[in-house]
Parts: sequence; C-alpha cells; structure tokens
Amino acid sequence: MKRLRPAALVLLLLAALAALYYQRGMEVRVETVEQRSALLGRTLSYRVVLPPGYGLAGAGATRYPVLYLLHGWGGGYESWLASSSLARYAAEHRLILVTPEGGKGWYTDGASGERYESYILRELIPEVDARFRTIAARRGRGVAGYSMGGYGALKFAFRHPETFAFAGSTSGALDAAAREDEESLVRTFGAAGSPTRAENDLPRLAREFPSERKGALPYLYLDCGLEDPWFAHNRDLAAALAERQIAHEYRQLPGRHVWPYWDARVREILRVASDMLAAPE
Repeated sequence: MKRLRPAALVLLLLAALAALYYQRGMEVRVETVEQRSALLGRTLSYRVVLPPGYGLAGAGATRYPVLYLLHGWGGGYESWLASSSLARYAAEHRLILVTPEGGKGWYTDGASGERYESYILRELIPEVDARFRTIAARRGRGVAGYSMGGYGALKFAFRHPETFAFAGSTSGALDAAAREDEESLVRTFGAAGSPTRAENDLPRLAREFPSERKGALPYLYLDCGLEDPWFAHNRDLAAALAERQIAHEYRQLPGRHVWPYWDARVREILRVASDMLAAPE
C-alpha cells in the first residue's frame, strides 16, 4: 500500500480544515452584548443572532436586514432564545435578530421617567448599526414582539413609521395604555386620562393616524390565539386596520397566551419579515 506523500497529506488537511471552517461559518452565531444606557442610567444586555454565513471571509462586505424582537411582561432579553426555537428558525433566514431588554417598561417613555422607547430608538438601534453589518435604513429594519412586546412593536409602527418597514405582534397586549390593574401599567402610563396614556394608546393611534400618511406605515402583521385573554383586543384592532385600509395581515388561531403558541408564531413572523424587508446587499 502506497504511502501518501507529505504534500498530499497537507492538501487533505487543508481541505478538511476548509470544510470545517465553512460548516462552522454557516451556523447561526449568538452573541450577548452589554450596553451602557445614558437614558436609563444603567447597563443593559441584549442578544444578537447572526445569520448563516455572516462570519465567512467572502461575506465581509454583506449587510443584512435586522429584526428587533421584543419580549413580554415578566420576560427579559434572554427570553426569546431561552424559551423558543428562535436560533433554529433563524438558520432558515438571512436576518440579523436582536433581542433587547425592556424590563416592565412597556417600551414607552413612561410617566415615572423611565425611557424605554427612547432607549430602543436613540441608543440601541444606532449601537447595533455601528457594531454589526446591518442595512442601517428603514427598508432593512423591522420590529416584532409577543404580549407586551407585541404592543411595543405595533406602537412603534404608528409613532415612528419612518424607522421600520415591518412591525409584527403575536398575542399583543394591545390595551396596555387603557389599563390600571397592574403596578407597571400605572408607573408607565400614569393616572387615568394622563397625556402619556393618550400618546401611547395603540387603538387610538391606529384610528387617528392621518389618512394621507397611511402609505408611510410599515407593513403590519398580528396574530392571536382564540383562547388568549387579549383575543378580542387583537380582533378589534385588525378590524380597525381593515376599515381604514391599512396594509396588514391578521391571523386568529387556536392557542393561549403561552410559549408553545409564541414559538410556533415567531417562525411565521420571521418568514413575513424576510419577505417585507430588504434583501442582504
């Protein structure tokens, strides 16, 4: 039996290393980043899911669309990755995913002084655009969330349509600004009739958004489970969007306000976001 010459062994080793490099490079990569927020006065963490091929040598100039995924009340920046198959679903798309920290602040500049809305828009997005190869423009940026995060995402759509091309919600707690039954709601939105409540009342924002500017809104997606306590609020918002002929898609399916439902729906949100956002460039 002939022995392989040293040169042939080197070539085989290089080929094996190249195959391993490519395989690893085509895997989804998750990073945790800490960011000092001047607006909130503390350090917050967020996670980033980088798409397959992001780290390959030939992809060094490619920029990707980015989808911000907001967590619900009682969750945190780690919730999406810890409680769903998000990382596995991300391998099916060429999106950068960002899961920020929202505390129990309802993604709102609250009556108590917490400024979670401004944090997302003025600190987090510029930080992500500077640190990662995003398409740093509206056409390449979307936002979505579950429960409290679904409320935040759709509220951003109406309050900041110039920032996002897609906004999605699953099981959104869309009546947040009208409620006073939980401490974080009162802390965030203030007393009944406060200006903060009026400015962040999502159904009102949808009803009163100027007709001449409807074309400037991001594409909207919302769904809710039939057994979800917020089902009626989601159904009613979808009806208002349809009445006003605002571009959206709405789905109502069997399900409750639980992670198995959100796990199934985030896969669809990623698909719709990939269709609506700019392709990598």
